Amino acid sequence: MRSTLSPDGTELKERWAEFRLANPKTRIRDAANELGTTEAELLATGLGENVSLLEGDFRELMKEMGSLGHVMALTRNDHVVHERKGVYEKISFNNHVGLVLGEDIDLRLFLGDWKFGFAVSENDRHSLQFFNSFGEAAHKIYLTEKSSKEAYDALVAKYLAADQNVKLNITEKTEKAAEPNAEVEIDVPAFQAEWLGLKDTHDFFTLLRKYKLSRKQALRHAPEGYAYRIKPESMKLVFEAVSETGLPIMVFVSNQNCIQIHTGPIKKIFVMGPWLNIMDPEFNLHLREDAIDEAWIVRKPTEDGIVTGIELIDKEGVMFNQFFGKRKPGIPELKEWPELLERTVIKTDL
Repeated sequence: MRSTLSPDGTELKERWAEFRLANPKTRIRDAANELGTTEAELLATGLGENVSLLEGDFRELMKEMGSLGHVMALTRNDHVVHERKGVYEKISFNNHVGLVLGEDIDLRLFLGDWKFGFAVSENDRHSLQFFNSFGEAAHKIYLTEKSSKEAYDALVAKYLAADQNVKLNITEKTEKAAEPNAEVEIDVPAFQAEWLGLKDTHDFFTLLRKYKLSRKQALRHAPEGYAYRIKPESMKLVFEAVSETGLPIMVFVSNQNCIQIHTGPIKKIFVMGPWLNIMDPEFNLHLREDAIDEAWIVRKPTEDGIVTGIELIDKEGVMFNQFFGKRKPGIPELKEWPELLERTVIKTDL
């Protein structure tokens, strides 16, 4: 169990209060990193005040999320924040894997490591926040002015933990090692033949495992014309082109516990410091451009034709953001999407 004391014996709650006064605009995830703790532990300092610990089967809780009405769903990782407003609809689970397939809120949930849940009320903003065993945010749900506060209160009361005076048992996370530069020996013609024989984009993960390749290594061994690098600054150009044309796209953001997808147009684009932002009424995206180590255009065959995506990869080799043209199973991708990419992105041989 982690200590809530700093080396000088100061309680975490006190240090967190001082930090917020000095840094009111710093996101809690970044504050946790600076304070040498986790986001879940920072939230837990408010237990008994504006934070309540939840317990029970989070699958059952998620099945009731539609009762809240119009809310904002938030999923993020180290480099990008995805915020989508709408209603939780068509919610289902197969063991610990869940789907939310509403017109607006579209999620893949992996609840095997959703360990902590909190109800948080701060500055008249109410939310349900879920964290994994490492104290990292898995998924958050915020009420909007259209939400049912009565339904929220009922859910909190139903899943309220009996003991609110607890210390979180956080699992220590080992440091991520950067991806090795060494190339692996593989049968490249066989790998490329299997790539060209893909029937579904999801089969790509199986292909990587079979050949024991990282994503970067796989993209470097792609069949001719099926993967090429672009400059990170291409992302702003793509966003602006999509905004100008009104072309509907799909924006995927994932962490180990959740994948969140926006499907539709994007309009308002602006840059603030290292953040490239989409700021529309129902959809916001905050992307750290300086976290992009490599950006790729990737083409994968499917039974519905070629699917073209943008994949953003960080220095540890983790793909943290994907973009596609709007599509559904059984329907080919919009031909305007690869055409837009071809005339917009800046290719690189690096």
